[in-house]
Amino acid sequence: MDLYFSPMACSLASRIACYEAQAKLHYIEVDPKTKRTLEGDNYLDVYALGLVPALRLDDGSLLTENAAILQYLAARFPEAALAPQGRLERARLQQWLCFIGTELHKGMFIPLFDPKAPQGTKTHTLAKYRSRLDYLDHYLRGREFLLDRFSVSDAYLCTILNWTVPTQVDLSPWPAIREYYRRISTRPSVAKAVSEEMALYKAELARHAAA
Repeated sequence: MDLYFSPMACSLASRIACYEAQAKLHYIEVDPKTKRTLEGDNYLDVYALGLVPALRLDDGSLLTENAAILQYLAARFPEAALAPQGRLERARLQQWLCFIGTELHKGMFIPLFDPKAPQGTKTHTLAKYRSRLDYLDHYLRGREFLLDRFSVSDAYLCTILNWTVPTQVDLSPWPAIREYYRRISTRPSVAKAVSEEMALYKAELARHAAA
């Protein structure tokens, strides 16, 4: 399988899941500005929206959308137990993937990353989404993971929390989230994936600066 990714983007969650499962994938880096792969291909010919991640399956078909890919990887490598098996527990996994994807990823962080956002956007966005962080912080009190054990939802949440650094979101008001992020970042699969992609991200910035 081929995983199309951009360094430190939400596709990092899929890399974490693969490392957790000790799965062997072919990683194809996509430049988010040029929409070309580092292998020289036009990524828009692969996926017309140009978004990552995208997963090329063994039969040649393409699977897109972060939550769908994460659940597929969990099902493809069941020995890693990255998703629960029970009906309700599986719904809880989907609940958290939806929460992270809509309330945090798209709702909160995409406006914070927008270089064309009008002045005051950060203050407005943080005020609007404070309730989501309050909710997550309350839920994480006394919990090690989002579910009973590490799952693909943790891989996604950790990936999104990485973005608090470049967007300068102070997690001090949410100590349970801050402690969760500190703890989950030391997990071997997470630490390895972040270290590798951070190096690739710095190389990407250097390419852009030199262009």
